[in-house]
Amino acid sequence: MAEQIFALAMRKPRATSVQARLWCLSVLVVLLTLTMSAGRTQAQERAARTGKSPIHVNGVFPGLTVMAKGVGSDSEAGIGALIPWAQKLWAVGYVAHIRGEGLGLYEISDDMTMRRHPAAVTGTFANRMAHWPSGQAFIGPHAIDPDANVRTIESLKKYRLTATVSHLTDPRNKVYFLGMEGRFWEVDVHSLESKLLFNLVKELEIKDAKAHFKGAHSAQGRVVVANNTYDEKEFLGQRDAGRLAEWDGRKWTIVERNPFVGVGGSASGPSYGGDTIFATGWTKSSVVLRALVKGRWQRYLLPKASHTWDHAWNTEWMRIRHAVTERLLMDVHGMFYELPAFAYEGRIWGIRPICSHLRVIPDFCYWRGLFVLASDQIDHDQGQPQSGLWFGNIDDLWSMGKPAGWGGPWWKTPVKAGTVSDPFLMTGFDKKVVHLAHESSEHVRFRIEVDFLGNGTWKEYQTTLVPSGTGYIYHVFPDGFSAHWVRVGVDRDCTATVYFMYN
Repeated sequence: MAEQIFALAMRKPRATSVQARLWCLSVLVVLLTLTMSAGRTQAQERAARTGKSPIHVNGVFPGLTVMAKGVGSDSEAGIGALIPWAQKLWAVGYVAHIRGEGLGLYEISDDMTMRRHPAAVTGTFANRMAHWPSGQAFIGPHAIDPDANVRTIESLKKYRLTATVSHLTDPRNKVYFLGMEGRFWEVDVHSLESKLLFNLVKELEIKDAKAHFKGAHSAQGRVVVANNTYDEKEFLGQRDAGRLAEWDGRKWTIVERNPFVGVGGSASGPSYGGDTIFATGWTKSSVVLRALVKGRWQRYLLPKASHTWDHAWNTEWMRIRHAVTERLLMDVHGMFYELPAFAYEGRIWGIRPICSHLRVIPDFCYWRGLFVLASDQIDHDQGQPQSGLWFGNIDDLWSMGKPAGWGGPWWKTPVKAGTVSDPFLMTGFDKKVVHLAHESSEHVRFRIEVDFLGNGTWKEYQTTLVPSGTGYIYHVFPDGFSAHWVRVGVDRDCTATVYFMYN
């Protein structure tokens, strides 16, 4: 069309000079309009046709909301996973216990419109994986090709799927799927046939408790899985059904008997210190960060920004994901952290708290220049279950809430003389106080050490005598004092409490 108009403009007009000028001017206007139209996005075209733009308020588009429909949807409606693929952003909604209707797989276009895909299955799904060898994205029980064609793994759509990870021996043709109840499948990426390999409830000795498997990741020749079973029985020490475990292709090994929820990493190779695997969990007293570095597990402790996550069901879903290329972001117990993807000298350092928050954030990713947060916002207790998305800039996280929290290595814990605690994060907080207590009939000396380099170089900060009479003392660190890590030791057997408050 533009070429035809241009050709007409080049003809010699059979009219007066005024008419010729008007003709040329009109042609230029048409060409300019066509040029501007060609540069429009679909969203601009839609707005031009309808006279309306998608309504949005502070990064929230009300039109991009998943809602459980019908009176049978008396649970929740969360957005369990997000993945950019085939020119779109794909989301999978979930209900609790596969109870409800109207959710499933959604595709979001660049005009900020959302469509529930015809292949959508209402269920409980929070898994996603880009499988580049086969050119597919797995999300929920679906496989999506580069042209946005969707296939469904029929044998898995009735299970609560929580993770999809690379296969140990045949990564080009197979993947693993983890179910919330502990089922662990192998799936052929071509035929989509599944094979049940394990019931992890049995393999990992989970007894008298409901399994609640959340995350998984594979690297270093093993698969790592997390089960976050935790309620008052765990708090009171009456049960230990939480698990962090690994499988090397031959046997399952329990790494820790505490609730764990997020497992992630970055395939980065030897120049990054190896393909480190990270896993987040918690105890009564603190957040736990485990790191598998060159085949050996390390243990670090972090503060809790809130106790509202201290139950298995309250942890939907706390991820370790790529924030952007080669940048990991960790969300755990109400705090976002920068998490370096590398382990130099075999050490994890440079972890920095970003913000405190009360959002339930099942997943996050980048899409078309926007940082996107999924959510689980309203369940049946407040009305119709529904959840939406937030679009913004990753740096907006710093304005969500100043980092603050509490926790420590020991909570009325029996310790032996000479025992030194696990490292506890110290950097990134303003005001710092430590509370030291014991239940001994004798004086106990607490030795506080700091690692300001982050590489395991510990220096004595202070030794404090806690008398037997009161069995308690506190110390306020000077304003501006910080280090990457802090740890504490004792000089005699006792039941000790060491608890930090960061404000």
